[in-house]
Amino acid sequence: MAQVIGLGGVFFKVDDPEATMDWYRNVLGVSVNEYGGADFLHANSAQGRTQSARTIFAPFKTDTDYFQPSGAAFMINLMVDDLDGVLELVQAAGVPLEGDRQDYDYGRFAWVMDPNGIKVELWEPIEPAS
Repeated sequence: MAQVIGLGGVFFKVDDPEATMDWYRNVLGVSVNEYGGADFLHANSAQGRTQSARTIFAPFKTDTDYFQPSGAAFMINLMVDDLDGVLELVQAAGVPLEGDRQDYDYGRFAWVMDPNGIKVELWEPIEPAS
């Protein structure tokens, strides 16, 4: 059966793509590839997370405040393997968190704004108990 099997990428317009990727590299530890973007291999995200690693595709109502304080019509969720470690990078770069870190049975979350005013959700998935 022909079907969509996953999200192949997130592509967005910014005034300075190189500066944006420098920010993602320096603040969040993203490895930048030879084309100026980043590759996230599914095999890496699934290591030790066979039930929790996933990509969410979900529209929100236009009046949601979940993406605030960003005025963008979207938010980027980046899966991380160690939220505390990534937050150390964020703090060292002097980037403030947006709101308080939150822990749920399905993952740990924190939020920052990128230099283009896009809200970035950092998510460390947690494997279900059984």
